[in-house]
Amino acid sequence: MTSMAMAYGVHGFDPNGNGNGGGWDFAHATFYGDMSGQATMEGACGYGDLFAQGYGLETTALSTALFDNGAACGACFEIVCVNERQWCKHGVIRVTATNFCPPNYTKTNENWCNPPLKHFDLSMPMFLKIAVYEAGIVPVSFRRVPCYKRGGIRFEIKGNPYWILVLVYNVGGSGDVVDMAVKGSGTGWMKMTRNWGQNWQTSADLVGQSLSFRVTGGDGRTVQSDGVAPPNWGFGQTFEGNNF
Repeated sequence: MTSMAMAYGVHGFDPNGNGNGGGWDFAHATFYGDMSGQATMEGACGYGDLFAQGYGLETTALSTALFDNGAACGACFEIVCVNERQWCKHGVIRVTATNFCPPNYTKTNENWCNPPLKHFDLSMPMFLKIAVYEAGIVPVSFRRVPCYKRGGIRFEIKGNPYWILVLVYNVGGSGDVVDMAVKGSGTGWMKMTRNWGQNWQTSADLVGQSLSFRVTGGDGRTVQSDGVAPPNWGFGQTFEGNNF
């Protein structure tokens, strides 16, 4: 059989990992929700309104094997449908990981999100860019790619005076966050810990201080945003820093 990975290679990418398009791996893809994308809002990464936060419909949920307990939130992927001439469409999509596709161990068949399977549960509009609706599920080739985001990294501050939770989103570069630190105008740098998804926490009392943030992406690069939150910042507010 002719490989659709070759037949549907686009824009110079070779989903087989040959030539100038290395780093491709194989998985499967389905979709959830409808064309409006409302079912894709919020989710296991901690993001809220994906339209307001800049992700829109170009999103995917990841299976356990790819989600990495939330560490993959914000990562970007290119995906192309392969090996199904009847169901695949020409083209490649670029999506950001914003949710988790939970396993279902009661199913012995159609258990696509169970480990160790690599699987993408796409928004319906993204799925329909690479496959026809009737397919339901298709084999795909995918690879990690840099994230291109407009504007700076956003820091949404939540919690209370004794516990600060910061949602980090709109991250460029590798897209994911592996380390984060906060600095008050009256403190040194303090390491934050991941609470869930892309929510990072500290128990330091920082009320009344201007805040700086330092974000390290999965590629090892670090970006620092000094004094992005003024001393009178409040819970529920969002501030914009630098980006990769």
